[in-house]
Amino acid sequence: MEVAEQHGLDLVEVAPQAKPPVCRIMDFSKYKYEQEKKERKARKNAHVVHLKQIRIKPHIDDHDFETKVNQARAFLEKKDKVRVNLFFSGREMAFREKARTLHDKFVVSTADIAQVETGVTMEGRIMSIIIAPKAENK
Repeated sequence: MEVAEQHGLDLVEVAPQAKPPVCRIMDFSKYKYEQEKKERKARKNAHVVHLKQIRIKPHIDDHDFETKVNQARAFLEKKDKVRVNLFFSGREMAFREKARTLHDKFVVSTADIAQVETGVTMEGRIMSIIIAPKAENK
């Protein structure tokens, strides 16, 4: 403790369970500042996953469908999840099979960078599916 006081530093107990306890002489306020700095940097680089939504209809044209797929690909490349909502209006509820085919086609179009997280669900007049980016193998 005397040596720490002579140098104007703090005596910090590192491992209290060890026999005898291990201590280190350091500037504790500087150590706390460095830890906070590391934490801020880690928080800055962390990515928050958002759930993006794409809306389509059962009678969508091929070019419009490709545009929606490209939008989804952009979201997936940014590591965001994508919910593909297929809206039925009026008598379109009779075309549920066509809607399932559209969802399958969407999944196949994004299969190289995405995987299905939640299968097809019906909520009223909305049929939706959630796709997430593939986990990177390390």
